[in-house]
Amino acid sequence: MSTISGFSKLSKAEKMHWVADTFFNDSQQVIKEWSNFWHPDATQQDILDGFSENTISNFPLPFGIAPNFIINGKPYAVPMVIEESSVVAAASSAAKFWMERGGFQAQVRSTTKVGQVHFLWTGQADTLFTQVAAIKSKLLMDAKHLTARMEARGGGIKNIELLDFTQEEANYYQLKVAFDTKDSMGANFINSVLEQFSTTLLEIASSFPNFSEGTLSIIMAILSNYTPDCLVHAKVSCPVRDLEGACPEMDAFTFAEKFYTAVRIAQIDTYRATTHNKGIYNGIDAVVLATGNDFRAVEACGHTYAARNGKYSSLSVCHLEQGVFTFELEVPMAIGTVGGLTKLHPLAHRALELLGNPSAVELMEIIAAVGLAQNFAAVKSLITTGIQKGHMKMHLQNMLHHLGARNGEMEAIIAYFEDKPVSFAAVRTFLEDLRK
Repeated sequence: MSTISGFSKLSKAEKMHWVADTFFNDSQQVIKEWSNFWHPDATQQDILDGFSENTISNFPLPFGIAPNFIINGKPYAVPMVIEESSVVAAASSAAKFWMERGGFQAQVRSTTKVGQVHFLWTGQADTLFTQVAAIKSKLLMDAKHLTARMEARGGGIKNIELLDFTQEEANYYQLKVAFDTKDSMGANFINSVLEQFSTTLLEIASSFPNFSEGTLSIIMAILSNYTPDCLVHAKVSCPVRDLEGACPEMDAFTFAEKFYTAVRIAQIDTYRATTHNKGIYNGIDAVVLATGNDFRAVEACGHTYAARNGKYSSLSVCHLEQGVFTFELEVPMAIGTVGGLTKLHPLAHRALELLGNPSAVELMEIIAAVGLAQNFAAVKSLITTGIQKGHMKMHLQNMLHHLGARNGEMEAIIAYFEDKPVSFAAVRTFLEDLRK
């Protein structure tokens, strides 16, 4: 029997015992392991339990720091939450490299977010479009109780468009609404406004002149995680000659040419672009997660943006012009510094404090700079030593824990592989020989 009714109504201990007893042979050991990851402070554990449903334990991820970032002339030590080896080290290395060459420049282009009300209308399109001004006026008036506080902060509803999609789907229309949510990510605000718009649309259909010719029905009202007008740009630039030392095996001009070509390949080839952009999001996601933002929404948006011209391509671009090397990145990003988990999660709160309690605009700039740094470090590795050398060195500790190496053995293995290629098979063989 592996199904259960009323699981959500069980206590945390009862949930844990049911899962362990039903699916594991060593149920007591499993319960002990899950319990070991509970927060020792009961208040903090209650906060964590409130983030999701049916929780039985916590799943910790490393909270690391990438120091030496200079962004728009300001120094930062950037918090990063990620489980992948070498990511934080690579970001830190790139930050230090560019710290000596002017640092990162970043600028938010725009902060517009989008929500949609999808509905069906069986009457004439003209009935909607000839009264669009009156419809918008009533939508705004009825939502005033929801938007007043946001408007007081300088945000709110910026535009309402009525779109006709009946060529693609019979009777399908859409309200596309532009929002500025200031320092909040704004998902709850946007969705509340859109649901109010749905209610108002139904009222309009039952009371406005000429609407009796057809019926109006709401399909759904929801924000879009695609925010191409919520954009941030980051770049690094220096004379090509200042790249000297980026790779001891090649001069600055050879390095620049090879780097340019590698980025160009990511613009041309979708297979390469996917991995190239994944490297960018190694950096972006880690900071988004550390600050209590929605990394899934941010990444989904970025990948959609990468395909906005009909082909999935690199999000970063490299230029070599008149002896100057420029590497830049433009990404859409809907994040916040108030609301959600940004203050509720204790570590997210501290992460923002570590960054100087930035506005959403400043945080966008920080995150974009880290994404560009991560991309620079990855491409630099690929065109010089190869990605595995540094990655596997960082991954060595994980291998040693997996193989059950003891302290003395760990020290011997780390020393042995200091100047040798690292692989799981090689480490395991060396450990076995060591034990013999």
